[in-house]
Amino acid sequence: MPEAARPQAQPTLVAALRRATADLRHAGIDQAGNDARRLLAAVLGLSGAQVLSQPERRLCPEEVERLHRCIVRRRNREPVSRILGEREFYGRSFAISPATLDPRADSETLIEAALERVRREAWLAEPLRILDIGTGSGCLLLTLLCELPNAVGVGTDISEAALQVARNNARRLGVEHRAQWLIRDALEDIGGRFDILVSNPPYVRSDDIAGLEPEVRCFDPWSALDGGDDGLHVFRRIAAGIPSAIPNGWIVLEVGHDQAAAVSGLLESSPSGVEVSNLEVCQDVTGKQRCVAARTRELSICPETPWILSPSAIGCG
Repeated sequence: MPEAARPQAQPTLVAALRRATADLRHAGIDQAGNDARRLLAAVLGLSGAQVLSQPERRLCPEEVERLHRCIVRRRNREPVSRILGEREFYGRSFAISPATLDPRADSETLIEAALERVRREAWLAEPLRILDIGTGSGCLLLTLLCELPNAVGVGTDISEAALQVARNNARRLGVEHRAQWLIRDALEDIGGRFDILVSNPPYVRSDDIAGLEPEVRCFDPWSALDGGDDGLHVFRRIAAGIPSAIPNGWIVLEVGHDQAAAVSGLLESSPSGVEVSNLEVCQDVTGKQRCVAARTRELSICPETPWILSPSAIGCG
């Protein structure tokens, strides 16, 4: 792919935007104008509205060079969120890194599904305990903690680099004292019991990864995408751990567009001791099946296991 043409030394803002848009459009980038405007706004430290309201402002040579580097990266199919190092999710800004999945608007369906079930149970004011498996940037857990001020939670990931991003996001959002971060693989070595389990696990079939868009295939961590031969590897492990981790609460899982029935079946066939009911499939704004929600109920009451995030431990993660 030929390199993007360098604009003149001190173009006006409108000229720079026009050239950046043309470069991205020539490279086959969808929404080239929007991407160019976002990158230009970031380079100049302006809002999108300010970019449009200052057409005659001239860029200094340093700004021209920074914009050029951003446009080259986007032409190479790096997502704008990766270039900027952050992504807006459910109305909040989350830092991301090469170690984390890039949160997408589709996953906001999972947040809506979880909050709807909290309202259904009249749990809005309860001291809920939330578990997020494969937390990445922490966007799921942290969004729920922001929306549910009495809740506390644990986010797990196999990547320490990802957990550090999540810790930093927790601090930025002011909820670090209600979150703990642990290196864990699925539900291995998870102590205690939770009221809500959420997860956007890797669910792409191994053979399908090569066919994903370059923005996903080349920039999201492989470990956050690869769900095994049938895409269900982590779902099986979550289902097997239901009795110990969430015997009496709600499970809300993001799934692939054709996986809802299979994931529902896995949850229903979880080990004995827990009844799984109220299985529901939630659709995203495009009408695609996006997540599966299920209610768990313990069939026999067992002695309470001390929860991993005890009051004395809050803030130590």
